[in-house]
Amino acid sequence: MAALPLHEGQWEYVRTLLPVDLDESARRTKALVRCRNVPDAAALMRMALAYAVSDLSLKDVAAWASAMELAEITGPGLFYRLRESEAWLEHVLAQVLGEQLPQAVGGWPVRVVDATVINGPGQKAVQWRAHVLVNPSTGGFRSVELTDDSGGEKLARHPVRKGELVLGDRAYGTARGIYAVRQAEAHVVVRFNPATLRTCDDQRRRIFLQEREAEVPATGVVEINMVLPIPPERTKSHKTWDSSKAIDWIPVRAIAARTRKGEVIWILTTLTSVELPSIAVLGLYRLRWQIELFFKRLKSLLHLDTLPSREGPTAKSWMLARLIAAALAQHLVQPSGPLSPWGYRIRELRTEPAKT
Repeated sequence: MAALPLHEGQWEYVRTLLPVDLDESARRTKALVRCRNVPDAAALMRMALAYAVSDLSLKDVAAWASAMELAEITGPGLFYRLRESEAWLEHVLAQVLGEQLPQAVGGWPVRVVDATVINGPGQKAVQWRAHVLVNPSTGGFRSVELTDDSGGEKLARHPVRKGELVLGDRAYGTARGIYAVRQAEAHVVVRFNPATLRTCDDQRRRIFLQEREAEVPATGVVEINMVLPIPPERTKSHKTWDSSKAIDWIPVRAIAARTRKGEVIWILTTLTSVELPSIAVLGLYRLRWQIELFFKRLKSLLHLDTLPSREGPTAKSWMLARLIAAALAQHLVQPSGPLSPWGYRIRELRTEPAKT
């Protein structure tokens, strides 16, 4: 993959996978207001990818671009261009991922959410988080959001579609997140901590699930039908809230089973037992491990965790360009739709006169 942006013979194939409105979006997001020394947005994208997936410095990439007659730009000039390209690269990444068709697992279009930490040089424990939505049937990702270390993991970050089923670990087992998914007419299967999630019976009386863990057999499951109160918006003066002020009540099922070490694992789903039996819910939750494999691929193959700078002005652009490279690779190795003998997407590229 590292050779794709640099190899002249392969670039035209990569170019067909990029959005056709590169120039328009680059101008709109102010990544390329004036094309001084950079002929068009495709050239800027190619330099961004070259910097992201190779070990070249900005100065080296600028020299390579000059030798290839791609652009006449200096290292500091490329630094400035990438610094101003964050919004554009985010937009292009969303477009590339949005073109991938959803696929279903067992009749449900299943998506897995999680986040991984990205660190650069230095001693700071957490510098960036990549929040990712993955298709477990292909191992590829469909959406990603980059945040700093204050960005928490939550279901509401990700665009989910009607009828999809979202899998998440304990960090995503929150009432507000589950509510956000149901508002999109999608469903969830998430692990949760019964001590931190308010649960009630169908009469809206509180259920304390920890008190029922003794009922969970060594090799079987326990299923409890409940309703989940959705808390109102947070206020600075009130950290607690009364269930009577809930903005909605979501029907859910809590499913408990033990590990071989005897630990009780709680899984919550918004699907009914008719739609998905308890044993099937537990089996489906195992797909969540696919996202761990995805993160390992990103970090081992694309070296996503080797930031060239920790908090510099181009750090986020570097990560976005590397994620665009990963998204393009998905198109190349996992073509969606009918296969063609050409092996790439044939389309007419829209060319626009350069503006100065």
